[in-house]
Amino acid sequence: MTKFSVAASILACAGVFASLASGHVSIINPCPRYSPVGENCPALPAGQSLDTGENAINGPISSMTLGTKMPLCRHDTPYATPSATWTAGQSVTIKFNPSAAIHSGGNCEFSISYDNGKTFAVIHQELRYCFLGSKPSSLTNTATILSYTFKLPADLPSSDKAVFAWSWVNASGNREFYMNCADVAIKGGSSSSYTGKEMTIANYPGYPTIPEFNGNYDTGMEYYTGAKQITVSPSGSGSYGTSNGTNSSGGYSSQAPVSQAPQPSATYTAGSGSGSGNSNGAYTAPVSTAPATSAPEATYAASPSPQAHNAEGSPRSTGSSSCTSGALECNGDSYHFCVNGAWSETYRCGSGTVCRTGSYGGIYCDWP
Repeated sequence: MTKFSVAASILACAGVFASLASGHVSIINPCPRYSPVGENCPALPAGQSLDTGENAINGPISSMTLGTKMPLCRHDTPYATPSATWTAGQSVTIKFNPSAAIHSGGNCEFSISYDNGKTFAVIHQELRYCFLGSKPSSLTNTATILSYTFKLPADLPSSDKAVFAWSWVNASGNREFYMNCADVAIKGGSSSSYTGKEMTIANYPGYPTIPEFNGNYDTGMEYYTGAKQITVSPSGSGSYGTSNGTNSSGGYSSQAPVSQAPQPSATYTAGSGSGSGNSNGAYTAPVSTAPATSAPEATYAASPSPQAHNAEGSPRSTGSSSCTSGALECNGDSYHFCVNGAWSETYRCGSGTVCRTGSYGGIYCDWP
């Protein structure tokens, strides 16, 4: 058995596709910026390259465990032409990369920006059980849902330069924040502005850290139910409503101070998996299923603090020898990690690939 303690190099071409296959999650339709696996992607902007490598398009933009950070949207320069053209009030389908490791679900938001990603208002949520639809009985990396269809708000303003975002806080594993952005055109809007909940950012420097859920899918829910209302418009940057007693300029900062959890200012109700703002700015946060308290309580093992969890697969066997909690170990085409002094089950890499350790310590699968 080989234990990697130094960084392994990434093979130029083969490593790109292996890391994509064994990574986490990304959207593929509409095509996010610089995606190598997206559908109907526009031409890359001049001087830009495809989002490949060890932390490729499927990876998080931030890991509080690893101390890594990318800009919101991953890339600041938009495509010259939109990835998709949508009509306000009509349904759209968001598709995800089928090569996904979904870290036991978590909270997904789908948001819109009109200032190239400085401010985002939520147009749909899949809270608690994103990619699963219901509470899992144990930790899982296998998605049962890889697309979501929902109706766009009818009062989205028309624009040829809107930015659609998918964001996700994972339920298990490293404390990470995922975000992909697609440049889209909106047609047929009935309003000059849109008001909805501000997109929630967590597990990103300067923002709250939401811990692992460990079976409690209410973990961190106050950041979603307490999100402020924000108005976005093609005519200027977003602005906050006055329902929470403030009225300030919109915009995200990666160094924004965080002092406490927001106070809930919205009602969180079970029911439909879709939700959107309306012309009055009202918003009821949706969930995919009934509250977790109504589902059978799962038993979760205490989670380790691994350096990464990129190389996800189906379990092969159960480890037994003692180890130091948080340690990672490769064994040819498989790997495992240490939980409470004992090795976890062994997980396989994809067919034909082997386990390697990345430059920042994370395990991933690569061609030999």
